[in-house]
Amino acid sequence: MPRGLQTVSRFQMTISIFGREGRRRLAGKRHAPRKGAATQRPVAPVQDGDSLRLMSLNIAHARRKAQHQGLLRDTTIRRNLKLIAGVIERERPQIVALQEADGPSFWSGGFDHVAALAGLAGFPHAFRGEHNRELLARLDLSYGTALLSQLPLAATHSQAFLDNWRDTKGFVTATVAPDALDGEPVDVVSIHLDFLADRVRRRQVEQLVERFRGHDGHLVVMGDFNCAWSERRRSLDLLLHELKLRPCRDSAAATYPAWRPLVRLDWILVSEGLEFSAYDTLDDRVSDHLGVVAEVHRRRSALQPRERSQVHARRLPSVSLA
Repeated sequence: MPRGLQTVSRFQMTISIFGREGRRRLAGKRHAPRKGAATQRPVAPVQDGDSLRLMSLNIAHARRKAQHQGLLRDTTIRRNLKLIAGVIERERPQIVALQEADGPSFWSGGFDHVAALAGLAGFPHAFRGEHNRELLARLDLSYGTALLSQLPLAATHSQAFLDNWRDTKGFVTATVAPDALDGEPVDVVSIHLDFLADRVRRRQVEQLVERFRGHDGHLVVMGDFNCAWSERRRSLDLLLHELKLRPCRDSAAATYPAWRPLVRLDWILVSEGLEFSAYDTLDDRVSDHLGVVAEVHRRRSALQPRERSQVHARRLPSVSLA
């Protein structure tokens, strides 16, 4: 197909299917930041041991500031992916959760964005889930959530949300065994929730809860929840309560829209056996969302007495008796 016709077709397809989401996201541009909005207070890093470094970013189909990727040339999409990869390389996470991550399709420019990012940022392991419905698949659209990892990914799983005609959301999961946690397995999740209705987000969260019901190991859930803390009472509170997850309360920095952040939609949540040693919201505008990074380690109460004494010993300054 000639490039001019291809661009028009992709644009028309985008407008007809995702116009409402585009209008909702663009509406954020018209509002000035609220006075007295919470500012970020980074967590003081621990001094005593290893931690697992995490990152989550909605990459917005690599469109950056463009309203729709259907208007972008493939070369522009690849250039935007290089910018995203540069941020990931700089932050040096061991695991990255991606949302709005495209596979090879007419929509994406004909190539796999996740595989491209893995190569550009130097990640040997990657897993991408397809969450688009059958109708969108027939229109040659391919995208979902993904994980990039420096550690081998085991027990990978992809799940598209059900019960909603417009669902193009879902989650992927995998298990890693980082040396930072003495090889203890950690289940990691990249999730993307509905952007319009909390009742829909609640049904989606219930599907994730069902997946991990009875889970008693380490769990990290990262992604674009399309839900601020003030809106948490149904969907986010359900997730926190049912899976016993915790956010980093020492950071309240907004993540959306990137050009003028107003709300915190992007979260990293950890289970009770883990705690945050560092947390940060990035200011790189490589997407319409800002990325978040965190470092986590085992909670002191989760350590055995001998391990706690070893940690304490490592924290003591060296003293010369001469």
